[in-house]
Amino acid sequence: MQESNSLNSFGRLMTSLEGTSLTLKEKELISNKHIGGIILFSKNFESQSQIQSLCLDVKSIKQNIIIAVDQEGGRVQRFKNEFTVLPSMQDLGDYAIKKNNLRICHEIGWLMASELAASGIDISFAPVLDVDRETSSIIGNRAFSNDPKLLVQLAGNFINGMNEAGMQATGKHFPGHGGIFEDSHISEPLDARSYEQLFELDLKPFTELKDNLGAMMTAHITFPNIDSVCVSYSSLWIKEILRERLAFEGIVFSDDLSMKGAGGYSMGEKAIKSIEAGCDMVLVCNDYDGTMDVVDAFEKNNIQNSSKIIALQNSADIDWIELVKKDRVKDIKNLIKEMGRV
Repeated sequence: MQESNSLNSFGRLMTSLEGTSLTLKEKELISNKHIGGIILFSKNFESQSQIQSLCLDVKSIKQNIIIAVDQEGGRVQRFKNEFTVLPSMQDLGDYAIKKNNLRICHEIGWLMASELAASGIDISFAPVLDVDRETSSIIGNRAFSNDPKLLVQLAGNFINGMNEAGMQATGKHFPGHGGIFEDSHISEPLDARSYEQLFELDLKPFTELKDNLGAMMTAHITFPNIDSVCVSYSSLWIKEILRERLAFEGIVFSDDLSMKGAGGYSMGEKAIKSIEAGCDMVLVCNDYDGTMDVVDAFEKNNIQNSSKIIALQNSADIDWIELVKKDRVKDIKNLIKEMGRV
């Protein structure tokens, strides 16, 4: 199966790799027309130069591909060693408010995105826009704040910093994962709140920051008082609420379909449900058989590639060696050290 001839045509499946270099099987997989993205994890990382080489190898096979990572900061940071160890967004938010200096969020967003861009990464799935402090077992300190107004200000600065580095931001997990304890990686969470309740709290950051985001990622949560299926399979949530009511024009990703919260269907069925509900790209992580099931399902169902996804390719030309010499970078690193002592 060859890649489409269209210069802007991207496959609609993002998958993962096994190790720190490409296998022959993975090279063949990347060539498949339905693969439009690769997400990297800690298992794929040894050093900055190695990750840059891996990204170059992926893009030597296919230019029309997005390379992504979860480099949020705090407990969700896949690349370390030469990369700056970033604070959690809650610690960052608390510090920015204490110092009355929201610009700190801009600077850390810029540094995170600059380091990734200099290494060949197109997007970090960040920032978390969930409203939380300690309600959720999986969000918690990944969230900037449990005050939606503050969160919008803090995350807005972080997003602007990412954008300055040439990287589009991805808001997650739409419409909000912070209101329930359950972790959608290991359960199928239900949130019984009404749309009005969500609109007053969890939806505010997505609503107010939508024009600053290149993408949003859906939550594997069912809101039974709004729709009977989880958000990732809900055309009500994606097409009606996100696209029509909120007028969001960017890319919509499903969260990882390998997660328990995505339900008990086959991987191919999950992917088709997500695409039909309005997702532009689906994620299948750490599951080669599941990835191939989706490829087969996309082929059988004649799922067409997308020209929208090109908007997420990183536009920056940043040299790692020059980046680490910058006074601005040194100043931000010193700020992070100070933050850790407060």
